[in-house]
Amino acid sequence: MLDLSVINAMFPPDLPEPADWERRFRPRTLPEGAEVTRFAPSPTGHLHIGGLYTAAVARALAHQSGGVHVLRVEDTDRSRQVAGAAEEFSRLLAAFGLAPDEGGVTGAGEWGPYLQSERRDVYLSHVRELLRRDRAYPCFCDKDRLARSAEEQRAGRSPIGYYGRWAPCRTLAPEEAARRTAAGEPYVVRFRCPYEFPGRVRFTDRIRAAVTMQDNGNDVVLLKSSQEELPLPTYHFAHVVDDHLMRVSLVVRGEEWLSSTPVHLQLHAALGFDPPAYAHLAPLMKAEGPSRRKLSKRKDPEASVDYYLAAGYPPAAVQHYLRGLANIRLMDVPTAEALAAPVRLDGMRPSGPLLDLPKLHSLSREFIASLTPDELYGQLLAWAEEYDPELGSVLARQRGLALAAVAAGRPEGAPARKDLDRWSCFRDRYGFFFAELFGPPPAADDDRYGGLDPDLVRRIAGEFAATFADKLTADYAAESPIDSAIESVADSAVDSVREGSGAAATPEEWYGALRALAGRHGYAPDTASWRRDPERWAGPPREVANVVRVALTGATRSPDLFAVARALGRDEVLRRLTAVAG
Repeated sequence: MLDLSVINAMFPPDLPEPADWERRFRPRTLPEGAEVTRFAPSPTGHLHIGGLYTAAVARALAHQSGGVHVLRVEDTDRSRQVAGAAEEFSRLLAAFGLAPDEGGVTGAGEWGPYLQSERRDVYLSHVRELLRRDRAYPCFCDKDRLARSAEEQRAGRSPIGYYGRWAPCRTLAPEEAARRTAAGEPYVVRFRCPYEFPGRVRFTDRIRAAVTMQDNGNDVVLLKSSQEELPLPTYHFAHVVDDHLMRVSLVVRGEEWLSSTPVHLQLHAALGFDPPAYAHLAPLMKAEGPSRRKLSKRKDPEASVDYYLAAGYPPAAVQHYLRGLANIRLMDVPTAEALAAPVRLDGMRPSGPLLDLPKLHSLSREFIASLTPDELYGQLLAWAEEYDPELGSVLARQRGLALAAVAAGRPEGAPARKDLDRWSCFRDRYGFFFAELFGPPPAADDDRYGGLDPDLVRRIAGEFAATFADKLTADYAAESPIDSAIESVADSAVDSVREGSGAAATPEEWYGALRALAGRHGYAPDTASWRRDPERWAGPPREVANVVRVALTGATRSPDLFAVARALGRDEVLRRLTAVAG
């Protein structure tokens, strides 16, 4: 064992003792059974959807037990850091409604700082303590020596690591170690594994129950090279110290860390800490043909959390989906119910859940359909201002028209249209309401007119424009379903939509005019008549209605045409119809 004076000389003279940190980071005062969980990403790249999944589960387990959820940034690997990544974690978690109770870059909370790079003295105190107890030692082996050992181990099919005859510094004489440190020879500090010939270790995982695996027999590095200006600890050591001093009671992490649990338990024991409970989440999977594979950052765009924000999935729907991946029982209940329900570790499977975007689309569609027009407008505007500034500008300037557009898909007394599953779809599905976004309507020879002769398309558009201008410009004396839907949102929105507009007073007049127009061109008065005698008619009346629909909306499917025309107003309806008529 190194002399105490040699050990103390390896560290700053004013370094606190572990007992000082225990007093500073006192035990938390929480209700019995309350869990303290943490999400501890490394700022080495973009946040993975698997990380968001882990954070969602850990946060839910803390909150439903009356506990605390912490964000800790594990930034000790300086060589792989990505600038701004740590700040991004806080932004992304907040964007999805998963902000921590304490921690992050701002360091809010009494158990911080929450960036490991700012906790160096905490780790040095505990490394020094392990050296004093002879549970750690300085290692002077350079990279070449370690590479030769690893080559020998591979050749002999032995486990790769620092142990046995490949661990010469473990048995280095204290006098020799003292001489080499005094001479300034670079070293790292290694953990002295308690077992030369490790057996099996058994521990409990809150998802997998009892786990038995090979115990650790490797003298892992605790503190990186003394050549560094500010030597930092390795992940294995730093997170053990932090979990203890931040009073984390339940570690929720990916199953890639399951094999490291034996060394973490050894470190807890060597430091005299009671280990937290562990719950290792299976990785998110992706279907690829008949097989499944892990979601890949490099191959799968949906692996990045930014993908979901840019696409405009409502954060509540994403939260719902993540909870459903954890507990399948939550997948098919309404979003509000899923977010209020507890997440149960005993309901999680040890096999990886399948990331199924069509299912996320379905949940998102149902959630959007459940919003009031005002709620939908607010969430859409917030998304568009960041991710589609042109749309955001239009929505902000034309709130009344935007509310009318939204209300058109939510007629009173009828189910809401479920044609939006992401905010990025709004421009395609509802952008036609806004002249700035719509542009010129499709030309008469466009395939969206169902293959009708372009001359017929022009005549239908021209005749309906004339009818609309001459006969169907009654004031809004009679209230339609769209009126009451809009009025339930805001009177100002109604006024802005009605002002300067003209349209049929009732839906019956509107559709009656369409049927009359269809009849003049030889189309059946209704679909049933056409089906009974298709040879008699030029086609079903929907073909004529489709000409008007495509001219006004650019699409073959849309909300109710009467509601669309009322929202567009007389001038814009005539502009579009006459543009097609030529």
